[in-house]
Amino acid sequence: MQKLKEANLYRSELIPVSGKLVERYNKCLVKLGFTKTKLKTFHIDGIGWSPEVAEEKENLHYLNNGEANPHGIIISPLQKGKPVYLPYHTFDREMMQQIFKIYGDKINDITRDSAICIDFDQKIDAFYEPLDVLKYNTVHINFHLMNNLYHQQNEQFQLIEKFKEGHNFIDEEIHLELLHSAKTYGDLRTRDLELPAIDFSVSSFYTRAFGGVYVLRDFITPIVVFEDEKWHKEAIKDTNYEVLIYHIHQSELMDKLRDHVIIEYDLEVAVKTERYERIKKYEMTQYLEKTEHPVKDILENPILYKSYLNKLDIESRKKVMSVERYLEKLETSNQYKIADIVDSKLFEALHKPHSSLEAKHQDLIWKLLVNVSPKDILYWYWYDKEDFYASFKSWDDSLKEWAIAIIRSKI
Repeated sequence: MQKLKEANLYRSELIPVSGKLVERYNKCLVKLGFTKTKLKTFHIDGIGWSPEVAEEKENLHYLNNGEANPHGIIISPLQKGKPVYLPYHTFDREMMQQIFKIYGDKINDITRDSAICIDFDQKIDAFYEPLDVLKYNTVHINFHLMNNLYHQQNEQFQLIEKFKEGHNFIDEEIHLELLHSAKTYGDLRTRDLELPAIDFSVSSFYTRAFGGVYVLRDFITPIVVFEDEKWHKEAIKDTNYEVLIYHIHQSELMDKLRDHVIIEYDLEVAVKTERYERIKKYEMTQYLEKTEHPVKDILENPILYKSYLNKLDIESRKKVMSVERYLEKLETSNQYKIADIVDSKLFEALHKPHSSLEAKHQDLIWKLLVNVSPKDILYWYWYDKEDFYASFKSWDDSLKEWAIAIIRSKI
């Protein structure tokens, strides 16, 4: 991962946390029902998730109380606009953007000396069956201030009113109460600390619950796609919902997505794009063995590329060039079928979200397509960084350099 870090492609926008901020972060962890971190310094993303704390706790989703109860922590206004590096849902970053859009000024004020604990409540206490994810409708975003600061403010107001009554202004006990409150929480009289809950409407989305589930319900018929085979088998037993249920690697899934005008393909257009070149070159790397030249040079030098392409065994070469071979044959006869010539995973990788989809749905479908067939290293990095990182670790150093060069050229 060092190469990605040096290229600023690995969690490069995390915010450093130390000193008083660590204390506030810990108070939020305790308030949300978790244990404190023993770390003195760490980093957080836009929602308050920390890779170091996750490693310490040996739990990537340590900000969740079960799969149905995710949380967030705001300890700095610098979290505004920052990435959410391990979103539990695809709409997590949207929720954080909405929070800062509505309460940006209040967050700036509150985080001067406090912190905000966030409860993303979809009115589901716990998941019991995989199709419980269909209950997602509206997420109620509730806010809780560290040290119950809003309640402390109300207590200060009450003390002040008590101080004004009769001859209480000479009551030393009331003086001491006011001084204690001011020393502990500061003068809260002019602070705007009220953060009413925000409702966030959920449409189609992806959640990491049940091993990863796509819920597509803004189309002809609701479709639920499971990444985990165990939960897919469990879900198809449920007859309480009228939905189409697929495993992500079922060939029927792509057919259904095309039928429902969710995805599309045009091979003649695709082969002329940079994206196709990336996919084809990555595909070729899967068959290269004991090369005499660095992989990056082979992929970038046309002469070396052709040389190594011709060194592949005939079946591997047919797979790499299967799209072009199909289009060439199609010029002479329309009797050929895509499935007879084009490698199935390569064909799946050349699909894209249908042009009629809204931008937010396009992003979700791109993520789904990347998970179906991860062959475009750029889109892989954009839409599923964690899976990209996991594969990146096992790559040849020169292939890593090629991938980094491709990604950096598009930033």
